[in-house]
Amino acid sequence: MASNAKKSRGLGRGLSALMSDVAPDDTAIDTPRRPDLLVPVEHIFPNPDQPRRTFGEDALNDLAASIAEKGIIQPLIVRKSPKDADTYEIVAGERRWRAAQIAKLHEIPVLLREYTDTEVLEVAIIENIQRADLNAVDEAAGYRQLMDRFGHTQEQLATALGKSRSHIANFLRLLNLPDEVLDYLVQGQISAGHARALVGHERAVEIAREVIHRNLSVRETEKLAKQGPILKTKPKSSGKSQKDADTVQIEKELTATLRMKVTIDHKEGEDGGKMTIGYKSLDELDDLLRALSGG
Repeated sequence: MASNAKKSRGLGRGLSALMSDVAPDDTAIDTPRRPDLLVPVEHIFPNPDQPRRTFGEDALNDLAASIAEKGIIQPLIVRKSPKDADTYEIVAGERRWRAAQIAKLHEIPVLLREYTDTEVLEVAIIENIQRADLNAVDEAAGYRQLMDRFGHTQEQLATALGKSRSHIANFLRLLNLPDEVLDYLVQGQISAGHARALVGHERAVEIAREVIHRNLSVRETEKLAKQGPILKTKPKSSGKSQKDADTVQIEKELTATLRMKVTIDHKEGEDGGKMTIGYKSLDELDDLLRALSGG
């Protein structure tokens, strides 16, 4: 019972409290915060479960130069190490810690917090999602982790993180792409717009290679994707035309949001289509009308 309560806590403490501790990595421009402690750099260690594993060398060196000139303005967030009471584990700010070592700082300002293992992971994911240079795959993986590990819904994430629900949903769909296409996206060879055009396409890898080879725009990629066959869902006994996986996913999301059956008829190769919303009672119809009218 206790574990369920912990999970339902969600972005718990709440998310606003966790987010208020997570400072951006650009330490040169933000208002200084008073640290709790100054800790020798050798007494601080990274979180072994930190979801972010790669740190750009050029950006790290730029941050180190800023720290060498102005110091660390935004303290790291740490907790007492579960393994050694004389050391500290980084909750947020590993990039600043790495840059501080390059800048040859001997002591680092920290904010000491009493976070559980669950909250440490939650804060680490939130910090990564807030990063301006985060690639689309890592951002999508962060949303997925927050949903899978903590039971958060897309609506909760959108509200708490200041994103639209469609933004969250579009990024999550990227995770359905083949690994090769995701690698192209991480490496910056294609954009998130290119990748969205390939979600659910059975020739996604082939088209992605062509996009890179011909340096195609997002619009050109969308047109190219429409020329080929789309990955189909399982045939229905009614004999109706099959739908691509992306359309089926959007139907499910709208149905869950409106709590009414939503059907989308979108003909392949065309921009327009038809959306049908089914209601079971006049009360449901009234609810829908109020939602559509902003009431």
